[in-house]
Amino acid sequence: MLNKHVKFLVIGSGIAGARAALELAQFGEVIVLSKSKTRESNTEYAQGGIAVTLNKGDCTELHYKDTISAGAGICDRKATKVLVQEGPSKVRELVDWGTKFDKIKGHLDFTLEAAHSRKRILHAKGDATGREISQTLIRRLKALSNIHLWAHCCATDLLIGSSGCEGVRFIDTKNGKIQEIRSNRVLLATGGVGAAFQETTNPSIATGDGFALAVKAGAILSDMEFIQFHPTALKLQGKRRFLLTEALRGEGAYLCDAQGNRFMDKYHPLKELAPRDIVSRAIVQETRKTRDVSAFLDLRHFDPKFIEKRFPTVSSLLFQFNLDPGKNLIPVFPAAHYIMGGIVTDLWGRTSIPGLYAAGEVACTGAHGANRLASNSLLDGLVFGARSGQAMNGPLSKWSLKLVGKSHKTHLLENTETRVKKQHLKEILTAKIGILRNREQLKETLSFLGSIRAKKTCNIHETVTENIRLNGLVIATSALFREESRGAHTRTDMPDRDDENWMKHILVNKNDDAHDISYQDVVITEWEPQIRQY
Repeated sequence: MLNKHVKFLVIGSGIAGARAALELAQFGEVIVLSKSKTRESNTEYAQGGIAVTLNKGDCTELHYKDTISAGAGICDRKATKVLVQEGPSKVRELVDWGTKFDKIKGHLDFTLEAAHSRKRILHAKGDATGREISQTLIRRLKALSNIHLWAHCCATDLLIGSSGCEGVRFIDTKNGKIQEIRSNRVLLATGGVGAAFQETTNPSIATGDGFALAVKAGAILSDMEFIQFHPTALKLQGKRRFLLTEALRGEGAYLCDAQGNRFMDKYHPLKELAPRDIVSRAIVQETRKTRDVSAFLDLRHFDPKFIEKRFPTVSSLLFQFNLDPGKNLIPVFPAAHYIMGGIVTDLWGRTSIPGLYAAGEVACTGAHGANRLASNSLLDGLVFGARSGQAMNGPLSKWSLKLVGKSHKTHLLENTETRVKKQHLKEILTAKIGILRNREQLKETLSFLGSIRAKKTCNIHETVTENIRLNGLVIATSALFREESRGAHTRTDMPDRDDENWMKHILVNKNDDAHDISYQDVVITEWEPQIRQY
């Protein structure tokens, strides 16, 4: 068994992990583990763009207000402020490193997306923004001799000792061997949990491994009930779900039924540009009324040459499936896309376990609240990835959480020999804890998930299945305890938002055979009056 020690260990090579590794390179040797190929991550598939206040007439205060509004009131104001204030310098940095964002007449081309009050979304190659940023960061990583990229490494356990996190155990998926790397500075940047659901825009590797690692190690998770479903994933029978970027609606695409009738005006004054949670619920409700299997995206009023130039990835994809956007309505349906919750961190990536840090989608700073504003995810990875890298070179310490309210325990009955297929597990989670939830279904889910456990082996498929199960338990537990509807969490049995009782975060950590539940109040602060334009 390999037993190596390294100064800094980063698990995940998406935007947050790569940006953190670049920050760490100035302080010592860094190993970056990837579950699949180094470039395979949620970042690679991000079409929509990156939100940043570099456009004339825009300012960080407006970006802050838009983020708070989309977040349904429970954004951590300090984290949101850090995100929008430090974003511009981090994006300028990407430009200096060679990232080729789209331009018009030599100037950066900013576009509009849902719930933004200004044009502030940058794209690269139309709808390949994540890929362009990923290529830039990986290129820089490969140029540094003290950064080592290890692909095909699936983390199975964090190594926890008396001083805190001391490394990771992983499966080398090329030969099936168990390996360990020792380090007392470990960053989880493993992305999201979308692939735990039957329909997702995420790559197949996004099974929430980082959340499961943290749960097993005793770290605290927060806001896990808030899962964003992207409204417009291409829905074709027997095909995987492909993201159709929100920028299409930003440019004027319509949502309609099979007869071409628009319906978003019944749900929100911003129509197609309403926040994602509202658009996703509207599509589900309309398809139930019409008994159609999907809603449709109408691009027929666009100049076909504009679609081909502005959205080359989407255009190529549609023609691959014999869909002509100039003639055909495009079938779409919501798919699991992004989780606002995650491992609780402070503003520097520190978790409740000394030596363990988290950044990107796997982390929860609270910046996104109950519903992430479109195109803030890449910005989050840049800003908090860099901050985590800075903190990892500092003193070894954990972040002390101040919890409010009584602690509740949910006991789990676990039979270690009961097996379940991964696909069946995904179907259960999609049906029971997807876009619409209720108490009965959540309790059924907890009972089912608590009665099974994947057999512990060095098989990657068993490991991933168990990770999905653990994540389902935490998500269902959080969704059961939040007795209201807010943002991306919708309870059909409790359809109203309840600010009097639920302006708080739900925190979960596993303790032996139970989940401990506690609460943390949302702190409401106002933006100091300082208007700055870029």
